[in-house]
Amino acid sequence: MHHPRLPLPVRVSGILLTTVLTGAFLAACSPVVDVAPAADAANPACAPMMVALPDAIGDAPLRKTNSQATAAWGDPSQVILRCGVNVPGPTTDRCVSVNNVDWVIKEGDKAWTLTTFGREPATEILLTKDQETISSATVLADLSAAAAKVPATRNCVGQEELQNLPAGQ
Repeated sequence: MHHPRLPLPVRVSGILLTTVLTGAFLAACSPVVDVAPAADAANPACAPMMVALPDAIGDAPLRKTNSQATAAWGDPSQVILRCGVNVPGPTTDRCVSVNNVDWVIKEGDKAWTLTTFGREPATEILLTKDQETISSATVLADLSAAAAKVPATRNCVGQEELQNLPAGQ
């Protein structure tokens, strides 16, 4: 039985298809990160921020998550982001401004929680304490441009601003 030779373009595309499928299979080996969605994850204001997220923070690549308006970087996950969390009200917790985005910082047992202040919906970042490879300064610098896609309506005020408010406010 005589087998006709396949034309070169068919063989090349077959090799290319095999390569693409192998790459897809290998990418599928990295598990999807299980992240609980925030209460207001379906808020349309989250969408511009989500498409502006960086592909990596430091050396930690962006990974797929299983919930709307969430993101994760690193394997194991070192940084988790959720858009649509409750907007923080007035607080005495530390607030820092990075690239014109205010973040309220809370220390937990296993992670730092960094939440945008004065933006609705709010965005929350969980930064695990057991990792030392990505600094909070790097995380906030890399994510502030995306977080700024949700417009600010308020800013953090410090003790010095409170002292300068007119009486009765």
